[in-house]
Amino acid sequence: MDALPVIDVGLLLEGPAPTVADRLDAACREDGFFCVTNHGVNLELLHDLDRSARQFFAQPDADKAAIAMALGGRAWRGWFAVGDELTSGRPDRKEGLYLGRELGPGHPAVAAGRLLHGANLWPAEPASLRPLATAWMHEMERLGQALLSGLAQGLGLDADWFASNLTHDPTVLFRIFHYPPGTGDDWGVGEHTDYGLITLLAQDDCGGLQVKTRRGWIEVPPDPSVLVVNIGDMLDRMTAGRYRSTPHRVRNTSGRDRLSFPFFLDPGWDAAVRPLPLADDDRRADDARDRWDGTSVHTWQGTYGDYLTGKVAKVFPDLADRAGASAAAGFEVAGPPS
Repeated sequence: MDALPVIDVGLLLEGPAPTVADRLDAACREDGFFCVTNHGVNLELLHDLDRSARQFFAQPDADKAAIAMALGGRAWRGWFAVGDELTSGRPDRKEGLYLGRELGPGHPAVAAGRLLHGANLWPAEPASLRPLATAWMHEMERLGQALLSGLAQGLGLDADWFASNLTHDPTVLFRIFHYPPGTGDDWGVGEHTDYGLITLLAQDDCGGLQVKTRRGWIEVPPDPSVLVVNIGDMLDRMTAGRYRSTPHRVRNTSGRDRLSFPFFLDPGWDAAVRPLPLADDDRRADDARDRWDGTSVHTWQGTYGDYLTGKVAKVFPDLADRAGASAAAGFEVAGPPS
């Protein structure tokens, strides 16, 4: 009762797998979080990525600042220092590297000045970080699309529903987070939900991730061989609440440096995210009064790009002001910070 479901997704990687799809569906209805094994991801790649990322974060801040997010312009890519990212208006005790799909200046979205689109900022040292992170993003997108296929099957939709309607050109974001050793009073990241469809998380063996289930807060056991998956606000919205985007938080009390690698596979930027064409009616009451931020994902209107811009603008308000993102179309960003 105090553990997340652990699901073997091997069959899903080969094609439609009703039994796996049913387990995914049950996990999303109950907790919105689950762990996956037999996922086909090269764990040696994760080991090498972890080692390279530690080399990067071990450098002085002055060296890491050569790829500071402020230098990434409207792409919002690069490094941020401990305390620069906010959750509910409070600085997180973590530093990180923001990455995404590599898009050159000739890409239409970049040429149009679209936020969160552009080139990644890569450190000169270690040189290995760029190819390792790029390979990891490819692996996560492949697995994420397979998991969305399983969720579509669990919801009674065609296996390719998400790929055909929302993720044929997805919004892809990747973060590498470093949580320095802290105390019982330090939140690496405070309570929050993720924004899009699904998050695929790899982590080291330090622990610290906590999930707010219906049974209360539980600790997620740290196992680098297992990937942790959770659903975001848009899947909550699309399923009319039958799947809830579940609050989670991190506190690193291990006495060691903790690294995590969250990958976000989300709707296309211009997608208007609407309720799914589900056969049965399993709607739940809107939970705005009970949500961590006091807002509703069900009354919101706009594109996913609007939603994401508004959310990230509150995480990095200084960057948002520079980019003119504080008045994102279709989304009011003056509410509780996320």
